[in-house]
Amino acid sequence: QVQFVESGGGSVQPGGSLRLSCAASGNIFNFYVVGWYRQAPGKQRELVASISSGGITNYADSVKGRFTISRDIAKNIVYLQMNVLNPEDTAVYYCNGKRVGQYDIWGQGTQVTVSS
Repeated sequence: QVQFVESGGGSVQPGGSLRLSCAASGNIFNFYVVGWYRQAPGKQRELVASISSGGITNYADSVKGRFTISRDIAKNIVYLQMNVLNPEDTAVYYCNGKRVGQYDIWGQGTQVTVSS
C-alpha cells in the first residue's frame, strides 16, 4: 500500500520560509495529481497547490507568488516551498495523491505555525 509522509513543518516568524516535503513510498507518477492541502483551526480544508504527473501546477489565489510546488522524480518527493509566510498560513498541511480508479492517499499532516 502506497503511503505519503509529510515533513518540514515548524514554527516561523512572519516573512519567514519553510519547505515541506511529501515523500511517497512509490513512484509519484502513480498519481495523476499530487496536491498540498491545509486546514486551519475553525476553517475548512483547502487546496493550496497541486502538480500533475505532466508537471502542470496550480495554486490557490492566497498563495500565488509566495508558494511553489515542485517534485524530485528520482526521490519520489513533492515539495512545497513557502515564502513570505504570514499568520494566515498557519495550518496543518497535508499531502494528497489522486489515482485513477482508487481512493485518495493522504499523509498524516505537518503543522505550520507562523507567529511573532
